Amino acid sequence: MKRDETMPAAHPGTGEPGSPAALEATAARVRDRLERLTQAIRAVIVGQEEVIRQTLDALLAGGHVLLEGVPGLGKTLLVKTLAQVTGLGFGRVQFTPDLMPADITGSQIFDRETGRLRFEPGPVFTNLLLADEINRATPRTQSALLEAMQERAVTAGGSTHPLPSPFFVLATQNPIEQEGTYPLPEAQLDRFLFKILVPFPSEQELAEIARRTTGAADLQVGPVLTPGELEEAAALVRQVVVAPPVLEYAVRLVSATHPDRSPVEGVRRFVRYGSSPRGLQALVLGAKVAALRDGRWGASFADVRATALPALRHRLVLGYEAEAEGVSPDDLVRQILDEVRPERP
Repeated sequence: MKRDETMPAAHPGTGEPGSPAALEATAARVRDRLERLTQAIRAVIVGQEEVIRQTLDALLAGGHVLLEGVPGLGKTLLVKTLAQVTGLGFGRVQFTPDLMPADITGSQIFDRETGRLRFEPGPVFTNLLLADEINRATPRTQSALLEAMQERAVTAGGSTHPLPSPFFVLATQNPIEQEGTYPLPEAQLDRFLFKILVPFPSEQELAEIARRTTGAADLQVGPVLTPGELEEAAALVRQVVVAPPVLEYAVRLVSATHPDRSPVEGVRRFVRYGSSPRGLQALVLGAKVAALRDGRWGASFADVRATALPALRHRLVLGYEAEAEGVSPDDLVRQILDEVRPERP
């Protein structure tokens, strides 16, 4: 494996559960699976390389993903394809204004045979849940996912029902300025590890989309790995080392999102609330996945910086002045990256 120039060489974990050779072999298998996953998704999805990479990174990190883009960009197709190539159980909920929380989580129903109430699981009881157009439902219904996303469980009728493992929510949403949408509550947004923006395709990609979707070709793909292999890869990510200087840099980036302690003038002016500790967790886990992809056991400053936009953009609560002046969360995260630099030992 290549050595990260910003970090000392290190082996994963503190307990050395396997020999270095065995760990290297496992890491090689993980990278091979990632490449096979990516190629399988590319057979269906045209372009969107960054979106595919960040989505897979989030799954390896064990987190949920929010995909934002205008209708018709393939967000739903990406999630469905991901379920096919990973072999994960798949459920879909189309969020609409009349959707109720019980339509997602399930509800207590009367069983005539036993004369008792029993819990009927909802579509959330799966491995990979597609919450399609999540911001078309009311905040009350959106919040039905809070416990499931954080605790991997659903409580109903005084009993807690664990969700299958692994469990991921991949939600799509239209930009807030679209009519008929409801902004997601901050507590809901914070439970997504990454928020990924889906850009409009280039002209060449548009032409390829037309060729693939207007012909007779079958775009179906089969699984290229098992859920168990995905969990093995996620466990290996946790063993990647984050040296104290790199962790300290990630902490300073998160701290700089708070207007009362930020050295960035734009943050002090436009941000009402900064990132929670979950933003730091997202930065660190994303950096670990990036290092493992690159064949390193140590995360670097560059890995942290590369993860900053998807990890932090949805965790900045902006004031009205930002909207009036056209300042976006991405603008502010980039300002933070420009002004808060790594302090190399």
